[in-house]
Amino acid sequence: MRWLAALWLLTVLVTGDAATLQSAEDGVRVTGKRWKVLHVMSYHSPWIWTDDQFNGFKAALKGLDIEYRVFQMDTKRKSSEAWKEKAGREARRLIDSWKPDLVYTTDDNAQQYVTRYYINSGIPFVFSGVNEDPGKYGFVGSSNVTGVLEQEHFVETVRLLKEIVPGVRRIAVIFDDGPTWPGVARRMKAKLDQLPDVEFISWEVIRTFRRYKERISELQREADAVALLGIFTFKDEKGRNVPYTEVLRWTADNSRLPDFSFWKSRIPYGTLCAVTVSGYEQGHAAGRIARGILTEGRSPSSYPMRPTVKGEPVISLARAKRLGLRVKTSVLLASEVIEEFEWEK
Repeated sequence: MRWLAALWLLTVLVTGDAATLQSAEDGVRVTGKRWKVLHVMSYHSPWIWTDDQFNGFKAALKGLDIEYRVFQMDTKRKSSEAWKEKAGREARRLIDSWKPDLVYTTDDNAQQYVTRYYINSGIPFVFSGVNEDPGKYGFVGSSNVTGVLEQEHFVETVRLLKEIVPGVRRIAVIFDDGPTWPGVARRMKAKLDQLPDVEFISWEVIRTFRRYKERISELQREADAVALLGIFTFKDEKGRNVPYTEVLRWTADNSRLPDFSFWKSRIPYGTLCAVTVSGYEQGHAAGRIARGILTEGRSPSSYPMRPTVKGEPVISLARAKRLGLRVKTSVLLASEVIEEFEWEK
């Protein structure tokens, strides 16, 4: 057995540490340390936006020995202030009891109800999918919070829409009353000068599904297209949130107006087009930051808070056909094409 001991000793001498591994695929040196990472998501899973972010985050940390825990705040399906406060308290209790080495938070509600309570604490926080200015949450200048901003591809999406429907001139914008949308509206309005041939005729916050249906019916006569942005917190007659998939299916069945959004998750459910923010890229960028914090001991404050830049054009061919639109082959070849409605599969 002496030769086995000698081989082990040689391995230690070459690597410098018996607990050190080499990941040939990643080309990175990975120590044998085990970390605890808590993921606090504002929304829920399964949902492509949330899942893509977390998958990208974990991919960037591949090769590390990490114990993950996930807390779902579920604030899209349950949007009352009382629920968000409750979910935030439960997430904070988990942080305080489990004491993770790093917390990964996604989307704005997790920042409002969780992360801001730990500014300048000893726990590193990395976020992604944040639409608001980080200054709103007190993150600017903090020692332990950084992450990736979600800034929509507004101008590119409208240009894609006009490639599909060249005659679009008047566009109405619809939001729900969620916290994401004021920041989105500000960024859109700041870029209106890049779309001089388009008039945005209204920017409306709608709170009930009944009013949404009324407004979509009215817009058939007033607009050439609709930006369907906030569609998650519309209430039914009993005060319950109507699922966004139901909102989009009703729209596909009842509206003759081409519509757009900025997120891929809408397209299979009937929205015509988007140049999407990539959830995977958002999460992967956050994961690269987390890797540097965990393995290199870098301070979160050494990473600037900035957006990802990759956009992905996506088109619902099913919706285009229903609207009687003929999409140019060059546009289809440059885009991801969704050929069926989700409910027809």
